[in-house]
Amino acid sequence: MDKEISNKNIKEKISERVAGKIDMQLGKSGITEAFLKEVEFRLKKQKVVKIRVLKSFRRVFNTSIEKIAEEVAEKTNSRVYEVRGFTFTLIKEN
Repeated sequence: MDKEISNKNIKEKISERVAGKIDMQLGKSGITEAFLKEVEFRLKKQKVVKIRVLKSFRRVFNTSIEKIAEEVAEKTNSRVYEVRGFTFTLIKEN
């Protein structure tokens, strides 16, 4: 997780997302192509996406939230900004 941000506009969006509501939820279906496409779409549009990992996902897939965040970031060409509890925030700077 890297909190170094160079773009001022993205910094503002991040502060809104961190304090604001969840954009997406990751449930029992897991990290599907449809889920990844939606994350990519939101990253392209908003540059910042906040995702909550639901209890149903955690029951089915016994994986840490950090590893889940890294996997989603890798597959969407973004990076993990923050992991807090069962929620993580992804950003895309370019």
